[in-house]
Amino acid sequence: MRILFIGDIMGRTGRNAVFDLLPGLRDELEPDIVIANGENASGGLGMNRSGYEELRRGGVDYFTMGNHTFSKKDVFELFRQGENIVRPANSAADQPGEGFAVIRAKNGCKIGIINLIGRVFMNEKDLCPFKAGRELAERVREITPVVFVDFHAEATSEKEALGCYLDGLASAVIGTHTHVQTADERVLPGGTAYMTDAGRTGAVNSVLGMDAKASVSRFLDAEKKLPFRVAGGRYMLCGALIDVDEETGKARGIERICRYGG
Repeated sequence: MRILFIGDIMGRTGRNAVFDLLPGLRDELEPDIVIANGENASGGLGMNRSGYEELRRGGVDYFTMGNHTFSKKDVFELFRQGENIVRPANSAADQPGEGFAVIRAKNGCKIGIINLIGRVFMNEKDLCPFKAGRELAERVREITPVVFVDFHAEATSEKEALGCYLDGLASAVIGTHTHVQTADERVLPGGTAYMTDAGRTGAVNSVLGMDAKASVSRFLDAEKKLPFRVAGGRYMLCGALIDVDEETGKARGIERICRYGG
């Protein structure tokens, strides 16, 4: 099974990148499923229904989320209607939606998709991602050996530690949230594909996909900080392609993906 994962989609610019670049990637890489992190897809904060439907038309099969999951009220309806979206399974808050799903990919094989959120430099009240991740991975493996994990976390150490902890249990552990693609893609000893951060899908000349002037102002003068807005201009689509043995669930390889357009 070939899994194409797209890093955090940043607002309109990120959605443009998906529409422009994903069709060519589908033809080139021939993935069996396309999964994307959509927690910043609408205005850079959350995902509304129109953004969800637009990205589905653009070729995304399933979405994972993160700390901005509930920033748009539309997402509650998306969860109630059972749309193709999961939110962090270990969130401490009593929230709608599921933290994992088992679906069929284009090739007919089942894949489990798990979404987790980190605690270091984030919400320390959330449940332990290590315990939740292992419990869910073991649960999913009773249905299918192919298990994909999006770990939405800030600290690289927490991400690497989870990758090692789930090595041999998950097919892939891919990090999101920091919006800068890392060059550490590899298959761990137990057969788990790992990458600390898939990077962002959005504006190239920006600060994490947001307007650079507004971001810089917050470091220079906290009293006169400019409001954040999604940056425009040239865009990129970042992520990873993971090749997984369907019978064992072990990764055979992982390739870092970055394409430019606009």
